[in-house]
Parts: sequence; C-alpha cells; structure tokens
Amino acid sequence: MSDLIARAIGVSRRYGDVVALDHVDLDIPAGQLVGLLGPNGAGKSTLINLFVGLRRPGGGRVEIRGANPMTPTTRRILGVTPQETGLPLSLRVGETADLVAAHFANPVPPGELFERFGLTGLEGRQCGSLSGGQKRRLAVALAFAGRPEIVFLDEPTTGLDVDARHHLWQGIRAFHAEGGTVVLTSHYLEEVEALAERVVVIDHGRVIRDGSIAEIRDVAGMRRVSFVAADLPELPGVMSAERDEAGLVQLMTTDADELVRGLVTAGVAFRDLEVRSTSLEDAFLALTADDHRSLA
Repeated sequence: MSDLIARAIGVSRRYGDVVALDHVDLDIPAGQLVGLLGPNGAGKSTLINLFVGLRRPGGGRVEIRGANPMTPTTRRILGVTPQETGLPLSLRVGETADLVAAHFANPVPPGELFERFGLTGLEGRQCGSLSGGQKRRLAVALAFAGRPEIVFLDEPTTGLDVDARHHLWQGIRAFHAEGGTVVLTSHYLEEVEALAERVVVIDHGRVIRDGSIAEIRDVAGMRRVSFVAADLPELPGVMSAERDEAGLVQLMTTDADELVRGLVTAGVAFRDLEVRSTSLEDAFLALTADDHRSLA
C-alpha cells in the first residue's frame, strides 16, 4: 500500500437525530489529489472537519500521519480552506499573510504565495475591501502558507469567475506536482474532472463509490446518444431524454447499440448521430439519484 497520510476508520458523526457520517472508511495515500463528491448534506464538510481537527468523531477515528489531527504538531502539516472563512477585515492582505506565516517554522514567502494564486498587487488592501472572489482566493492561498503535506479545500472556487477559477487550479496543480496531497469538494464537477485523479462519492453519510475518473464515469454503465430528429418514438432502454430548441435530442441509455437499432427499425429520420461515454456529472447524478441510485 502507498504511504498513507490520512485515514478515516469506521467514522461516524451525528448532529442530534441527523446521521452525518455512517461508519466511513477512507484511506488517502500521500501525493494524491482526491475529489470528494456528494449532494448537499451528504457528509463531505463533516468529514473534512474531522480530518482537520475541527470536530471529533462520534465513533471510529481519524488519523493524519497516524496521529490525532487535533494535536498542534499534526495541525502544522495541514492546510484547510473551509466553505465559510472569516478573514480579519481590518488587516491588510500582506499583514494577514504574515500573521498566518508566523505560525510555521518555514512558511512560503508571501510574495511567492501571492504570485502562485493571482494575488500580487493586493498586499496593501484591507481584507474588508476585497471582492468576494478576491477573499476566496486569499483564503485558499493561506491554506498553503505553512508548506503543508496535505490540504483540504471545501468548495475552493465558489464565487469565482472562470479566469480566477483556472488561476486557482494552476496553484493547486503546482502544489500537487511538488508531491502535496489535496482533498477537495466542489459543486463544479468539471473542476473535479479537471483536477482529481481519484473520486470518492459520498451519499447519506456513506462512501458509495471510490475510483478513478474513468471508473466513476463507467460505473453507471450508461452512454449518451445524441442526434437531430424532428420526431421521436418510444425507444428501448432510454433512461432519460432531453431535446433543445434546435431539435438536438440527447438520450441516456445502458445499451447504445440497441437504441440505435431501434431508431433505424422505427424509420426515424435523424442526422448527426453521436455516441459517447457519460460525463462525470452524468455518472454522479445516476449514482446519487433518490430512487435507489438509478435514472429510471
């Protein structure tokens, strides 16, 4: 087994009558970039909070390098950007970076950190005067200030425009390329598809799938068939159907060959036929559908 940096072993956590995590087991080898996916309320943020020592598990245990993440020594190798961040609004950006850096023996120089995450030129601005996107970029950058071994990013690019999101991706990729471990959650599935080498899907507090991007895409066993047609009869094996204003039909099916044969047999006049694998989003929706994780 690869060198493990983080582990969850039989971890459970409740909030009153709500079960947030239900006997979760998860091993994270050093150097991986892991995408943690799940619907709202699935338990993703709770799991991150346990890994970084902000909450205690109700059952089981979490480990960072074999130790309790609540200990100060262990926390020095962690970086985290939670969903909600509270920056010191009266401090300047540079002062905030210096404050965070003071907690570590060998921090990243603020100038290098700002350049990596597209914050150069904002050092003299008060945090309270930053836009929402700038605050988010600063919060993410600060997670890397102490040269951590592992970083947990909970919805890191929420509120960012496309350019800012891609700039942040570059910073995350650079850290990973240097051997750093990253665990991130995101509602932007294209973000996980662009960054992660492994995807863990959580639903109702349990890990329901764990694998590479390709493995998660294929686990639903479906294909997307698209074509342009004026009329569409009932066809075999169709799990879902969409049609846009231009007449482009997109069908989800578990048997693309049977569906295409059905089109031909029914005498449907169609053009621009395309059959392709499902996207990560398609697979995610199939796996977390309420009706027993199917698209029926």
